[in-house]
Amino acid sequence: MISVSRLLSPQFYAIQQRSVVKMSASATQTAGGGVSHGSMAIKPPSHPTYDLKAVIELALAEDAGDTGDVTCMATIPFDMEVEACFLVKEDGIVAGIALAEMIFEQVDPSLKVEWMRKDGDYVHKGLKFGKVTGNAHKIVVAERVVLNFMQRMSGIATLTKLMADAAYPARILETRKTAPGLRLVDKWAVLIGGGKNHRMGLFDMVMIKDNHISAAGGIINAIRSVDEYLTLKNLEMDVEVETRTLEEVREVLEYVSGSKTRVSRIMLDNMVVPLENGDVDVTMLKDAVELINGRVETEASGNVTIETVHKIGQSGVTFISSGALTHSVKALDISLKIDTELALEVGRRTKRA
Repeated sequence: MISVSRLLSPQFYAIQQRSVVKMSASATQTAGGGVSHGSMAIKPPSHPTYDLKAVIELALAEDAGDTGDVTCMATIPFDMEVEACFLVKEDGIVAGIALAEMIFEQVDPSLKVEWMRKDGDYVHKGLKFGKVTGNAHKIVVAERVVLNFMQRMSGIATLTKLMADAAYPARILETRKTAPGLRLVDKWAVLIGGGKNHRMGLFDMVMIKDNHISAAGGIINAIRSVDEYLTLKNLEMDVEVETRTLEEVREVLEYVSGSKTRVSRIMLDNMVVPLENGDVDVTMLKDAVELINGRVETEASGNVTIETVHKIGQSGVTFISSGALTHSVKALDISLKIDTELALEVGRRTKRA
């Protein structure tokens, strides 16, 4: 098992004194109900149809059902005011702070939130890094939805930070292998962790993959069809083509050198060969990068892990894409507690604080 605290960059250990950020839960909403990015450390990626507020409403609605929080209604006086603190139970990169503010706003705009860290900061086990003050019923209603988003986003950001540091000078990308309905949220977490976003969806970049190539009757037929389509529709967007062999790389390069084409990146798929001893052979990948010689961007894909990404990054590729950043995420353990002293006592007993 590789330790997160050992792999994270040294600068994250130099936790400097920070002024506490105080704001009402409504600080991230505009008067008309939309999302304002003014107070965010790292803005979410753009999407033409994604409604983040609706995603939050759906998450709250699936928790409330048609009755609401019966336990809260039974046990907590409706007018009780409390303070609840965010506690992190393992080392990592915190993400989802800006999204948490949006959720608190939708539950109760009068809730007051204070943060001692911002999205993208390193947090260590046992740290209190924020608090929310206001109506106890509303805080507990928001608690699980806030934590579900923050824990997932922080897990993604933590792994992204590890991978991005190890991959340098290559840039680490996620893929479209995100949780259904959480595409923007997952990709936002990648940005917070220091990664770079791949295409958001099917609409913002052409990616010619193996099935397209097979259906089109070959890799050059597929590229040519894309070029003709983009010209016909007067569309301006990047084009990436997947290659699986050095011969396909040569075919693409020959086409690129002799035609007016939109191809700007070549994916080098599964050119990282796993070895029985757990290492990888990047010879084929390096050969492909040498063939391309900077004429277009390159992207390595396949057999990318925290153990292999450094070696892949030294091959000369521009980008490394990893579906594991979002499809196999381990959530970072975070809690929100009204009685923090008791929570810390329990945490110490269970070695999580």
